[in-house]
Amino acid sequence: MKSYLSLIPISAKVYRRQNRMTLLCIVFAVFMVTAVFSMAEMGARMEYMRLLGKHGKLSMTDLFGSYMGQSLLLVACVLFLLILIAGVLMISSSMNSTIAQRIQFFGMMRCIGMSKQQIVRFVRLEALNWCKTAVPVGLALGVVTTWVLCAVLRFLVGEEFSNIPLFGVSVIGIVCGILVGVVTVLLAANAPAKRASKVSPITAVSGNADNKKTIRHTSNTRFGRIETILGINHAVSMKKDLIMMTSSFALSIILFLSFSVVVDFANYLMPQSASTSDIDIASDDGNTIPHGLLVSIQGMDGVKEVYGRRSAFDLPASVNGDTSVSDAVDLISYDDFDLQSLKKDGNLKKGSDLSKVYGDSSYVLATSDADSTWKIGDTVQLGGETLTIAGLLKNDPFSGDGLTNGKITLISSGHTFVRLTGEENYSLVMVRTTSNATDEDVQAVQTATGETFSFRDKRDEHTTGTYMAFVFCVYAFLAIVALVTVLNIVNSISMSVSARMKQYGVMRAVGMDEQQVTKMIAAEAATYATSGCIVGCIVGLPLSKLLYDFLIANHFPYAAGYFPKGSLVIILLFVSFAVIVAVRAPAKRIHSMLITATINEL
Repeated sequence: MKSYLSLIPISAKVYRRQNRMTLLCIVFAVFMVTAVFSMAEMGARMEYMRLLGKHGKLSMTDLFGSYMGQSLLLVACVLFLLILIAGVLMISSSMNSTIAQRIQFFGMMRCIGMSKQQIVRFVRLEALNWCKTAVPVGLALGVVTTWVLCAVLRFLVGEEFSNIPLFGVSVIGIVCGILVGVVTVLLAANAPAKRASKVSPITAVSGNADNKKTIRHTSNTRFGRIETILGINHAVSMKKDLIMMTSSFALSIILFLSFSVVVDFANYLMPQSASTSDIDIASDDGNTIPHGLLVSIQGMDGVKEVYGRRSAFDLPASVNGDTSVSDAVDLISYDDFDLQSLKKDGNLKKGSDLSKVYGDSSYVLATSDADSTWKIGDTVQLGGETLTIAGLLKNDPFSGDGLTNGKITLISSGHTFVRLTGEENYSLVMVRTTSNATDEDVQAVQTATGETFSFRDKRDEHTTGTYMAFVFCVYAFLAIVALVTVLNIVNSISMSVSARMKQYGVMRAVGMDEQQVTKMIAAEAATYATSGCIVGCIVGLPLSKLLYDFLIANHFPYAAGYFPKGSLVIILLFVSFAVIVAVRAPAKRIHSMLITATINEL
């Protein structure tokens, strides 16, 4: 052997199983960065072609000066930083666990003359050696994933993604993937390398490097059983491991809560409604569209649903007999399909009873906002009749900013509207087409409409494809982070158990049964999870509120107060699942070993 560095490939083969999780973390980090920047470049190419076709001449300054170009660049940079932080934490945690299992190896190297600086260099170069395998695999997965996503956006989503490149290779994505792989490994290897170099030869060879603290008192069992107390002590005794594990859990919670706000932002920016129409037929002279037109259109090819609205504005009215609340109201009729869509879209406030509004009734819905004074159960006196508000909308869909500005807009059924006003014709007719509707089918509807009413084909204005693609990318990113986090937690708990195998053997020898060992490991994992949840919520909840105010509340004044109760429940369930999975494998491993073999395990 010419140099101690010749041991690096040998060590990689010997500790292949222990290094598997670290390699997987590097692969995922490179894969995510490559995929993110590759998709950003494909989106930039698509935007470039769109702007080129629109303006004829275009430079890169024009591209990055556009809203989409700036958005792509900002999102890619933010994701790059998040992935870098997540990768450093996960790889460092995995490497720390691996170092703990190889204390004797480093102690022997110190005994034969290796200096602390050489130990540090050995660990760092060993980590870089993993990049030879992990980085190419991550790059390949990132490029292939980009191809698949581009194909899905182009052929399944379509719409504005119809010009996105297929089988494009992003040089920027590949370079960023390589950089994040190397930089993440170097940053992550720094702490484990210093930890390995600080182990003295005597303690390392004796196998007691992790037991530097002398125990001067017995564990206090007044607050729990001995196995639970020991598990908690194992978790808190190694401060660096506790910080790494806590940070890993906390980062997952912070990322999940933060990106949940991004999904809410997409809901406000590109609201999706079950009643979104493909064709609008409007009258410029009030309620003049005959009901017979709806019947004739309903029977045409390519038509899925036809529904209409009648309207009457500035009707004299009072609320609960108090004319000072509102001296006039607007009345809009919704057909049954339109009413059902309000419930499907979640546009009704809690306590609303939509069933009372159907048919010919004395119940209506009312628009509202945060400053509205009317409530469910209030009565409106309109045209000699008393109408009861059976439900409230969360905002005013008929105003530009979603606010009522103190004016009530009532929504009634078609039958109720006809009874109150005597108007049977419609002011707006909306048509939803089938997925296989052709341009000829739409032309037939336009011919049936005639030139009396305005006809608007809105099929190319839908944002469903963009919305679904955006939400898919966000949740895909969260799913990958969650998967890596679970694998990291499972690996770290397993490594922690392996590093203390001799201690567990002694405990088994003095009478601790298998169930107690399992509870001890569970207590250790639960300690990591609890500390991670506390830190994650302390940081994640204010951060998500800050993002919500910045992205949503400041731009959508009708947005309601924010507390991510649903997201918080989901991520806490995920953490519980991670703990259960993490405990199962190492506990099963100890159960299957003989006590004598466990005692002799180093």
